[in-house]
Amino acid sequence: MSVYKILLADDELALRFLLTETLSDEGYEITEVEDGQQAIEQLQKASFDLVILDYMMPERTGVEVCEWLRQSDNANRDLPVILLTAKALDKDKEKAKAAGVTTYIVKPFSPLQLLDTVGHLLES
Repeated sequence: MSVYKILLADDELALRFLLTETLSDEGYEITEVEDGQQAIEQLQKASFDLVILDYMMPERTGVEVCEWLRQSDNANRDLPVILLTAKALDKDKEKAKAAGVTTYIVKPFSPLQLLDTVGHLLES
């Protein structure tokens, strides 16, 4: 069985640590970055199976990263993208959907909820 590779972009160190530990414990290989520009740089140099982006990050937001990814000719272009956010308004969800975000998880959320979502997206 191959190991699924996940790019995790979040500017909050404590949350990144929690998510990396949770996902690593399930056997996923995690690459962590702390802002949207670093996420784009990683997407340009490595291939992943799934991307997890925080909505509000320095340099570029998760939505901007997703827009860039969907419009690029990058090998990761069609990957599932999970957007983590405290922005639960319909207009924010519409913006994320228009950018090509696959699914949206509103903070606060349970790490188990994230694991379920990741598992579901990687299997489908």
